[in-house]
Amino acid sequence: MNILVLNTGSSSLKFQIIETDCDMIENHTDKILAKGVIERIGNQAELQFSAPGHPKKIYSKFLRGHKAAIEEIINWITSDESIIDGISSLKDIHAVGHRTVHGAEEFKGSVKVTPEMITKIEECTELAPLHNPANLKGIRAVNETFGENFPQVAVFDTSFHTTMPQVAYIYGIPYKYYEQYKVRRYGFHGTSHRYILQRYCALKNIPIEEGDIISLHLGNGCSAAAIKNGKSIDTTMGMTPLEGLVMGTRCGDIDPSLIEFIAHKENITLEAVYEILNKESGVKGISGVSNDMRDIEAEIAKGNQRADLAMQVFSYRIKKYVGAYLAAMNGAKAIIFTGGIGENGPHSRNIILDNMSFFGIELDQKLNEEITKGKEGIISTPNSKIEVWVIPTNEELVIARDTYQIINNKC
Repeated sequence: MNILVLNTGSSSLKFQIIETDCDMIENHTDKILAKGVIERIGNQAELQFSAPGHPKKIYSKFLRGHKAAIEEIINWITSDESIIDGISSLKDIHAVGHRTVHGAEEFKGSVKVTPEMITKIEECTELAPLHNPANLKGIRAVNETFGENFPQVAVFDTSFHTTMPQVAYIYGIPYKYYEQYKVRRYGFHGTSHRYILQRYCALKNIPIEEGDIISLHLGNGCSAAAIKNGKSIDTTMGMTPLEGLVMGTRCGDIDPSLIEFIAHKENITLEAVYEILNKESGVKGISGVSNDMRDIEAEIAKGNQRADLAMQVFSYRIKKYVGAYLAAMNGAKAIIFTGGIGENGPHSRNIILDNMSFFGIELDQKLNEEITKGKEGIISTPNSKIEVWVIPTNEELVIARDTYQIINNKC
């Protein structure tokens, strides 16, 4: 079954076409047939498409909206120049899976897209005003291009974390705000954390129910998840992705009073403060250099002290949450790094887990340096009481497999 996986942003669209006919994470028969990204939709868009074994196609073109972007993808994948295995016409695309950010308390798993489901996703928009409207644009564009009866599935970032107990998701504010407005911790990156859990259990040949891990998704956006008995019991991101770890441009946990303080001192609006906290803070704000950890490490090598401080603050926040989650879980079998920094940052991994001998964590420095650039494996010593792994994430595969299962009534 050929699944078109779409990740729709407000002015961007990422896609993959994945051939899958399985629903077990350890089965490696899945195949990426094509992938691409379109940016600056609504303007002179920048497009990049590729299929394995063939040169990338990179060009620019004015695209009015997401429907035009999806039509551009279809024109490419069905053209002679794309040369995609098994794809020659629109009929060779069997379903579409959508990354959908916020499912609130409504969606505890992935769902087939129907008019009723679209309405319910719209009702979650207040909780994710920057994300859900963009995701819905992708769903509606597929309706217009493929037809309203074409099978589509929505896969939610938040659904994996719906197993959190109230003690983990209720904030210390008047309870009426939860009752009236559903103000609570929801968590994000759930599709990534779920893949890491499934892949780790497959590698260890254990059932999901024995998956006791701390998953660290570290990229420009960062989150940690405490997973006990195969279920998320806590995570760092909150009602929005702003809470938790220090990230590329997001501040993570701060004293809430800072929002009013900065607004008063700078004579700016609350909206402007949130713009700063989301886009000008984190590693970028501390270093004054970049939100890209590769740039930060290059500056550290030159002796840039603020870049070094940014690295230390970034790592220290993660270390604190690892310790907190080990306490909440009463121990874990493994700590797993994923995401761009988690997969490719041996220096960051070393700083994060340094000086944690109390927990019996021991890194194998040679393995830690060797496992980068998409490699998968264990980086702790045989004597380490808690295993440490690097597992590259694959959210698109989770979306494709969920789509396959739901369309074929397997769950």
